[in-house]
Amino acid sequence: MATKQPAHRLTASTALHKGDRAYQQDQVVILPHPREPGCVLAVVADGMGGKSGGRKAADQVQLTARQTYDRFVPSLDDPAEMLTRLVMESHLMIKLTAISSEEEPHSTVAAFLLMPDRSAHVVHAGDSRVYHFRGTELLRRTSDHSFVQRLIDDGKLTEDEAAVHPQSNLLTGCLGTEQDPPLALWRIDSVQPQDALVACSDGLWHYFSSRELGAIVQALPPREAGEMLVSKARQRARGGGDNISLAIVRLESLA
Repeated sequence: MATKQPAHRLTASTALHKGDRAYQQDQVVILPHPREPGCVLAVVADGMGGKSGGRKAADQVQLTARQTYDRFVPSLDDPAEMLTRLVMESHLMIKLTAISSEEEPHSTVAAFLLMPDRSAHVVHAGDSRVYHFRGTELLRRTSDHSFVQRLIDDGKLTEDEAAVHPQSNLLTGCLGTEQDPPLALWRIDSVQPQDALVACSDGLWHYFSSRELGAIVQALPPREAGEMLVSKARQRARGGGDNISLAIVRLESLA
């Protein structure tokens, strides 16, 4: 006799705040698949490029993500190839945007794709991050494409020292530059009940340890967790905060 599998549901929320900047250049979206229940794509883009330039770049990432995802057939297509295409097509479109404007639009990207079989796939370029929590425990996060991350990897800086380093916002790769963006992909074989995936820009993660981030995401429903994280980041920025964007998706058991 077949064993009945426990029922699960996905809960999700996004949050966005201008911080103390004159312009909102972040974008964030969570997209349920138009034809496949249980398939969800989350994308954070942190635009850079002065005034409207960064917003144009982030908007282009979101538009390309929607178009790429709409063509994606979960039962047939390779998720990693879809995410790669999302990044590379966004990169190309941002470069084309730069040709027709006086600005130099660039953007980071951090995205995760949760599949109907509960596997997940992650891609990022730049210093926007994806975290995978199980309860409050961090299982894995992306590694920034940044100058200070290289110093950390070389043992020349600690995480705490990197947070206050004067060149902490210097990227070694993103979308829209002369060079192709770095492509960092990884797969989660099985997302379990009480797991949470979080994508966010540096305007958020800069103010939290992984332990604190995981504790808040576990303790509260996604919408309330997002509101609390934004509120705490705003307090800790003390009037000097960057744009903030985050997406939270959590798998919950109904048993």
